[in-house]
Amino acid sequence: MNTVRPLVFFPPFLLCAAVVALNLADPAAFKAVMTQSHQWVASSFGWLVSLLSLVMLGLCAAIGFSPFGRTVLGGPTAQPLLTRWQLFAVVLTTNIAAGILFWCVFEPLSYLQNPPLGIVKNSPAAAQFAIATVYLHWTVTPYAIASIVGLMFAFAYYNMAAPFSLSAPLVPLLGRQGAAAVAPVIDAVCLYALIAGLAAALAGGSLILAGGIHHVCGIDGPPTPLLLGLIIAAIMITSVAAAISGVTKGISFIATVSTVFLIGFLALILFLGPTRFILDFAVEGFGLFLGSYFPRVLFTGAAHGEQWPHDWTQMLFSAFFAWAPIMGVFLGRIAYGYSVRAFLAFNVLLPALFTGLWMAIICGAVVHMELFEQAGLGALLDPADPTRVLFGFLGRLPLTDLLVPILLVTAFLSFVTTADGITDAMSNISSRGISPQHSESSRVVKIAWGLLIGLFCWVMTGLEGIRMLSNLGGFPALFLCLAIVASAIRVLANPARYDLLTAPPSPAHSDKTLCNKAPL
Repeated sequence: MNTVRPLVFFPPFLLCAAVVALNLADPAAFKAVMTQSHQWVASSFGWLVSLLSLVMLGLCAAIGFSPFGRTVLGGPTAQPLLTRWQLFAVVLTTNIAAGILFWCVFEPLSYLQNPPLGIVKNSPAAAQFAIATVYLHWTVTPYAIASIVGLMFAFAYYNMAAPFSLSAPLVPLLGRQGAAAVAPVIDAVCLYALIAGLAAALAGGSLILAGGIHHVCGIDGPPTPLLLGLIIAAIMITSVAAAISGVTKGISFIATVSTVFLIGFLALILFLGPTRFILDFAVEGFGLFLGSYFPRVLFTGAAHGEQWPHDWTQMLFSAFFAWAPIMGVFLGRIAYGYSVRAFLAFNVLLPALFTGLWMAIICGAVVHMELFEQAGLGALLDPADPTRVLFGFLGRLPLTDLLVPILLVTAFLSFVTTADGITDAMSNISSRGISPQHSESSRVVKIAWGLLIGLFCWVMTGLEGIRMLSNLGGFPALFLCLAIVASAIRVLANPARYDLLTAPPSPAHSDKTLCNKAPL
């Protein structure tokens, strides 16, 4: 039976428990501390978030076109754990599909109503800014962040025989002894970062489901803490049960069903909305996105004194950095048997294609309603209840009574899939004895993490709470990702030197630190 790693499990667990206790004991003091920390991180390190996001996307491209891309994770004879369809579904629904449900209407409408840089609200220029920006936030860049971490973890774990730890991707950079020395600290810090990132995502999911229940029942006002707590509990109970059943059973099944619902919901929006305008606008927006990608991804607002990048681009990318370490472990674990190039295709290109279509179709429908139908959705923008505008949007479409239940089922399944994948990875990271032959942690550890994540999420519901969690969770993970990028560059320069499952390195080029099998 796998037991917990005390130095990895207890520090983040107790720290998060203390955060929950502080919020319950003194909400005003808790909010003040969180707000000050959030503002410091956003103002001091936003530039690094923007720059590193671009670097990691460029590194994905370089690896995909290099000889390293032919390397098979697990060796030439490895057989995949999941089929291609299962892999696509799990990657899509556990990574950022939960985010596109929460932000798909609120984000582009916010850009229409409050564009930066003096752009006139509800204008064609604001509409173009909205479509190009949602492409930036929800296509290749965020997927590249987690993919570099996942790829390096998979290569180190399967091809270099490194232990199951977030320090495994650093073995090419630090050697086995160096990585072993920092392993407990890295794992503990990243577990805390991931709890913050996951709680932000689940807070958004609970708001969607609560808003849907209010819409169906005709209840006005924001959801009560009791309703949010019951929804979070339902999500976490289902996700922990799926995590206990394992990746190839519960998680892949729920991911497949969730993907089918996502595709069905998107098809209904496309055909029930202004189809021709949506397609025209999506193509136009894609051109704008390609033509302005570099200025947008590196826009920090410094010259204009603009707060917008901190509140949107850097906030969202910080959330992706918070996800990246633990999500990378999960993505790397399920990539067994696939080549490096296939890994990048399934983790960057294919999900980015889907989420790009999703955001473009819904953004097009929102823009058409505001600019040509004068729907007045902007009046529904409410930071205290971000889902009001989502259900107001659905209420303007035909077959609303069909769309809302489909959205609620899709949201529930998507957030369950996100939570079960993360719970599985967190439990494995905080347990001893995890290996390719024994890849599941104990039920007790999974249940413990599920309970804590649910409580942490419950105290941080609301848009400002989600934004603060995103930035604070991404801060420590940012520096681990920076080190993993350096490690990946070393492997890219000479993959054969590190791959123990193909041709071994010659004695003249051997690295003594790589031969040291000290456990992490």
